[in-house]
Amino acid sequence: MSEVQNDSATDRRFMQLALSLGRRGLGNAWPNPAVGAVVVKDGVIIGRGWTQPGGRPHAETEALKRAGRAARGGTLYVTLEPCSHHGQTPPCAESIIRAGISRVVTAIEDPNPAVAGQGSALLRERGIAVETGVCAEEAARSHAGHIRRMRDGRPYVFLKLAVSADGKAGAAGRRPVAITGEEARAKVHLMRARADALLVGIGTVLADDPALNCRLPGMAEHSPVRVVLDARLRVPLASGVVATAREFKTWIFAAQDASAMGEEILRAKGLEVLRVDAQDGKLDLHQVLKVLADRGITRLMVEGGPTVAASFVSADLVDELAVFRSPANLGAEGIDALEGMPLSALTQAHRLIASETAGVDRIEHYERA
Repeated sequence: MSEVQNDSATDRRFMQLALSLGRRGLGNAWPNPAVGAVVVKDGVIIGRGWTQPGGRPHAETEALKRAGRAARGGTLYVTLEPCSHHGQTPPCAESIIRAGISRVVTAIEDPNPAVAGQGSALLRERGIAVETGVCAEEAARSHAGHIRRMRDGRPYVFLKLAVSADGKAGAAGRRPVAITGEEARAKVHLMRARADALLVGIGTVLADDPALNCRLPGMAEHSPVRVVLDARLRVPLASGVVATAREFKTWIFAAQDASAMGEEILRAKGLEVLRVDAQDGKLDLHQVLKVLADRGITRLMVEGGPTVAASFVSADLVDELAVFRSPANLGAEGIDALEGMPLSALTQAHRLIASETAGVDRIEHYERA
């Protein structure tokens, strides 16, 4: 059996690799978390894995398969505690035991009640050394969607806003206008690829007729589920989201009393209509998020206009925020970035964690304080 090594700098280095691998699954691993795993023996990487599309196979299984018999006596680095329960696949903890792994290093415990420490306990019972907490903060960011869904029954909400230098999100008369440049738009498409679902309101569909997919070269298959808030089922049958519904999964949220005939027509065109409660024509966002979580969505990107954005802010549902700031002005008659409230109501309630440039634009990243 190989000698078990325990060096904090080495552990961090291999866990950083596991985290990088795990991020490959963001946006296509749901309903499971996007986990990364690395098998190391005598300081050499002998197996790598990450959660596959649809959530299976799991990262540990992939890494152990690549390591083969050489895994015996090695160390497994994994970004989330290995599962210990029987789901659609056997427990990863049992696969680790069978592979003869001597030591398992995990970043964080799995908040899933079906696991919640039981995976690590099972490994310890079988004589495997288990350590938890390596790169825990970074892992918590990577698994924020899974954590939020398990603990609060809703997806992690990421809001994207594009604003002009004078704080506007649209031209006078609610006319759509390109605010940011090509480099910034490429960043947005990458963000879409890492989201499970992308949400807008019916106002955005009526004004912009957006495609709501990922248009980076070769990335169409990484497009998120398209979600439209449309209480009265006003989405035009000629719109892009309807025309391409069989190509890109599209869910429409409507009020309980919205037209049954309208729902039937949309379903015939390949869309799904999901009903939730509404008050004064506004859908209950908490119900919307619960339905999304029940369907396996862990990371939700909100790209709606000022009305939808403000509704998420008012409901205190924004976990993370990206503000794309353009150097151009749209004028006093332009539309404010948040309907009925200043942008500072959002940015001051969140913590600035990073800032970067994209061409002439600047992107500010915030997270819940």
